[in-house]
Amino acid sequence: MSSDKRKNLQQELAGEIRALQTAVDSFDAAAAERLGINRTDLHCLDILMQRESAAPSELGAALGLTTGSVTALLDRLDRLGYVTRSPDPRDRRKSVVRPAPEAVRAVEELFGPLAQDGFRHVARYTTEQLELLLDFMRSSRELQERHLDRIRS
Repeated sequence: MSSDKRKNLQQELAGEIRALQTAVDSFDAAAAERLGINRTDLHCLDILMQRESAAPSELGAALGLTTGSVTALLDRLDRLGYVTRSPDPRDRRKSVVRPAPEAVRAVEELFGPLAQDGFRHVARYTTEQLELLLDFMRSSRELQERHLDRIRS
């Protein structure tokens, strides 16, 4: 492959990555609006749905929020019926936050069709291609996280 073609492909890939980030960002904004919450609240629900539960301090660390901000966020989500809070069975001074069934249903209604289409979309790739794509996505995420740490510090 000529160096010009390789360079053009790299530039096209970079453009598609940016377009994908914009599309994901737009979808998340529309989903948050549909749920009647802000983007940070949506991110919190995503974390809770991935982990099934978390302590408020864990949510604060994952979201980059102060204790007071996490409390306000959880109060908002609790008022909407999107989270439950209960005492931590190992330490009753702490609490455990879980996504409420209403939140799970609402999020699955919005993101479920996207996930289903995504699974059908990747079904066309061979095992080797999926391994390559997984490596690319994982290394891209790690790159983003590294630069996030860089600009936060």
